[in-house]
Amino acid sequence: MMSKRVYDFLKDAGIFYYATVDGNCPRVRPFGLCEIYEGRLYFGMGKHKQSYKQTVENPNIEICACNKDRQWIRIRGRAVFDERKEVSDYVFEQRPHLRRLYNEETGHVLALLYLEDATAEIADMKGYFEEIKL
Repeated sequence: MMSKRVYDFLKDAGIFYYATVDGNCPRVRPFGLCEIYEGRLYFGMGKHKQSYKQTVENPNIEICACNKDRQWIRIRGRAVFDERKEVSDYVFEQRPHLRRLYNEETGHVLALLYLEDATAEIADMKGYFEEIKL
């Protein structure tokens, strides 16, 4: 499964960078939440964050990370938010620590998304290049 290859790369990297657009300016921030559910690669962020607001306004996003072997991945696609309870239940089951951040007490809500029309590219400085359709 191609999503698994991309997921494994992101997990190995640990932190990846999520890029949005704010007006006509790029905005990039470190993320770490990705999970596979129903064969799709999901990402998450708080609905109270600027990254969420920017993604809602312009769903074309890009993700980039580098692994310990100095390969990098660049993923681009259109964000689709998924509000289904079973998706959030799955993510909270995989990452129970998120319940401390996203709950009724804090008032923060976790937004989960997958990418449509997405492509991942894995490459390195030695000329290796692999394109993966998600």
